[in-house]
Amino acid sequence: MADAKNKTQETDADVRAFLEAVEHPVRRADGLVLDALFRKITGWQPKMWGPTIVGYGSYHYKYESGREGDCNASGFSPRKAAQSIYIMPGYQDYGDILSRLGKYKIGKACLYINKLADVDMDVLEELIRAGLRDLAKKYPVSPT
Repeated sequence: MADAKNKTQETDADVRAFLEAVEHPVRRADGLVLDALFRKITGWQPKMWGPTIVGYGSYHYKYESGREGDCNASGFSPRKAAQSIYIMPGYQDYGDILSRLGKYKIGKACLYINKLADVDMDVLEELIRAGLRDLAKKYPVSPT
């Protein structure tokens, strides 16, 4: 189990080309806005993780089971149904922030936003910062 590799690995694919090729016009425009927001928040250059995730920073994790690997510290993916925004420790402790965000759906470590116009961008920035801060308490985060 310890040798199992993540399906999603960092690649050398061009982030800008990926974002500009997104078919859905709102997802494409919002993806470019999110890229600028993540760059502002982190100060890091984005990297593609697999074919569809734009990631910022990375960290190495090791679970009690022995499974370990590398993952992006935060990021997003312009999916067909919604923008998926990744906060790697998950959203379990962010109820106060989420209550002020606006319209969204949530998964374990994914925030699904139909369009950025549905959310308060200052609150989204606060949430991304909180996620990165909390992740860094658990694992060392490296810039990209």
